[in-house]
Amino acid sequence: MDLKRRLIGWGLDVFGATGVHRLAAPFTRGPGAILMLHRVADDAPQTPGYDPNKGLTISPDFLDATLGRVRDLGFEIVSMDEVAARLHDGLDLDKPFVAVTFDDGYRDTLRAAAPILRRHGAPYTVYVTPGFADRTARMWWVELEEAVRRLSRIETTIAGEALNLSARDGAEKTDAFFAIYWRLRTLPEPRLLDEVARLAALADYDPAASAATLCCDWSELAEMAADPLCTIGAHTMTHPRLATLPAHAARAEMADSRAAILARLGIKARHFAYPVGDPTSAGRRDFEAARALGFETGVTTRPGMLFPEHGGDLLALPRVSVNGGWQRLEVLDILLSGAAFALWNRGKRLAA
Repeated sequence: MDLKRRLIGWGLDVFGATGVHRLAAPFTRGPGAILMLHRVADDAPQTPGYDPNKGLTISPDFLDATLGRVRDLGFEIVSMDEVAARLHDGLDLDKPFVAVTFDDGYRDTLRAAAPILRRHGAPYTVYVTPGFADRTARMWWVELEEAVRRLSRIETTIAGEALNLSARDGAEKTDAFFAIYWRLRTLPEPRLLDEVARLAALADYDPAASAATLCCDWSELAEMAADPLCTIGAHTMTHPRLATLPAHAARAEMADSRAAILARLGIKARHFAYPVGDPTSAGRRDFEAARALGFETGVTTRPGMLFPEHGGDLLALPRVSVNGGWQRLEVLDILLSGAAFALWNRGKRLAA
């Protein structure tokens, strides 16, 4: 487990043991939140002890339990259109609300998650990456996971640093994955993709296989878009970290993704999600580009609750990650209290 996950786990344990989040909630919860999800599946790791991207996957049972608990806590589940309207107009902010969002356009969003959402009558938004549907964009984090899984030793050089990593079992593979992952994150997007492609070639893994295996094609996206509860948003063409691109290229990724969704699905996407979405991957330049392109909202991966102040910054909204590493309702309770985010963001409501 990398250090960031260990620290988060420790913090959640402290809140769970003390219950202080319940006392803080009236001051830290705010009127609403946007839940961030990716995959919904019961997949078991192919290699015991090695599941580095597990944070991106929750089980169908946990999604079902999450939707029930959200309502038990007094939140109304609303669409992103409704989030934008409430924050922009400052109306109904005394009625707690939650929006449910899914990134990337995974096939299990359609096959596993959508039936559960329909059973709960829960609106949801899917941020689509057209390059995944076209099978032309690469899911490099999946490629890296698979390359490390297949290799027992990894000798590579990243940003001039030579690495010689043993990867014989699950624990060593996990350490190797994160040692490589965080070094890759320092690279510009083209170099990152080149490095991962090289490792995938050493492992005899086809980089194109990830999107074809995991993501909806256009016919499946059309099936999902036909659900009255579903809103289709945009998530760039190829899922790059926008802040690492020149301004014109970042803007094109945004504009072209919306154009592709309009051409293939007949939908003008009004809502946008920034890939990776942390401060190193999307910033004020990108928020303003999304605004200039006419998107109504933009969601990041910055952790936080929604507050009235976000009505003036709708293109840089925080989200609450429903993380596969902590599939416990007591963790959801802690997160939706807002107490952990108040500490993380040092009391700032606008963290972007």
